[in-house]
Amino acid sequence: MKNKIMILGASILQLPAIKQAKAMGLDVVAVDMNPDAIGFKEEGIEKEIISTIDIPGVLEAARKHKINGIMTLASDMPMRTVAAVAKEMDLVGIDEQTAIRATNKYEMRKALKKAGVPIPAFSKVSSFDELEECIKQFKGKFITKPADNSGSRGIFLVDDISKVREAFEYSKANSRNGDVVVEEFMEGPEVSVETLTIDGVCHVIQITDKLTTGAPHFVEMGHSQPSQLDQCVQERIKNVAIAANKAIGIQNGPSHTEIIVTNEGPKIVELGARLGGDCITTHLVPLSTGINMVECCIRIALGEHPDITQKFNKGSAIRYFEQHNGIVVSVSGIDSAKAIKGVSEVFLSIREQQQVSDVNNSASRIGFVIAQGDTAHDAVHTCNQAMKEIVITIGE
Repeated sequence: MKNKIMILGASILQLPAIKQAKAMGLDVVAVDMNPDAIGFKEEGIEKEIISTIDIPGVLEAARKHKINGIMTLASDMPMRTVAAVAKEMDLVGIDEQTAIRATNKYEMRKALKKAGVPIPAFSKVSSFDELEECIKQFKGKFITKPADNSGSRGIFLVDDISKVREAFEYSKANSRNGDVVVEEFMEGPEVSVETLTIDGVCHVIQITDKLTTGAPHFVEMGHSQPSQLDQCVQERIKNVAIAANKAIGIQNGPSHTEIIVTNEGPKIVELGARLGGDCITTHLVPLSTGINMVECCIRIALGEHPDITQKFNKGSAIRYFEQHNGIVVSVSGIDSAKAIKGVSEVFLSIREQQQVSDVNNSASRIGFVIAQGDTAHDAVHTCNQAMKEIVITIGE
């Protein structure tokens, strides 16, 4: 009998996992509340139209299908469901307390602080009055963010006291439980660390250099691998990421740990107990190392030991298109961009006459280019070449 894997989410983020599981010859159960989710269009899978955070509903479906493993890809919201189903059905996965620490930024910081992992100064508030009292501890700029959201949603840099109320209302509006985390602003290069933990041992697979929009929302606009930071700095980054995984409690499975290298050393921005989004682990890691992290995660969820041996050492990069609020007038040059040597993928989600916005969070971005090269520098150069070929005209 074939093993059966349940994948929480059937959007474009989880599509690589659905495809990979099918390629491995597994029976696949995809779960999503959207009946038109792109993953549901894959042939030969079983579909459950359920919210990925509906724990009782997903558990009932998991029992009905007699699954052998459960996972999600690049999404924080379903992690507590993964933990609950794994516990009830005695499957490999994170435990419920780890899921809470990995999806609530305040609980995450408490666990990291207790374990002595380097983090920024922080507090939690639920009202504007609490915020006004709280910010007295911050001498300079600070960040507000929702305690329980992801994808750069609700993040605001306060560099002027006149922006405090705007920041609070923006972050709180994006918070599901109403809590807002306030933390000191960290400056320095930003990276993410892609890891796989197997039987309690955390393995660093790759370090990713990041490019963001900067203040006030810090939306990620590019990534490249391997990191170009000094090797001594990279070793410190690895040690901090491994310590963070241990503090959160991950025993088996992936993590995506965001770190800023401050003047005081690497400090944790946050950690997700899942694969990184933005094509980092689905595309960039395989292009730079030859390691298929999606397959590895599926195997871990099924109780198997994956192959995490690096096959080669190349460069990979992704760059997102610049955009502004307005109506798409025309798009050209895609075929020319795809023809450039080293370009792996060009993706655009827009069409003519579509309304687009400024880049306020990850979901608002309109597309990207992915490339491979002998080095990270080469891959970034190829991305930039391809993007110059593509002309996106946005009117007012």
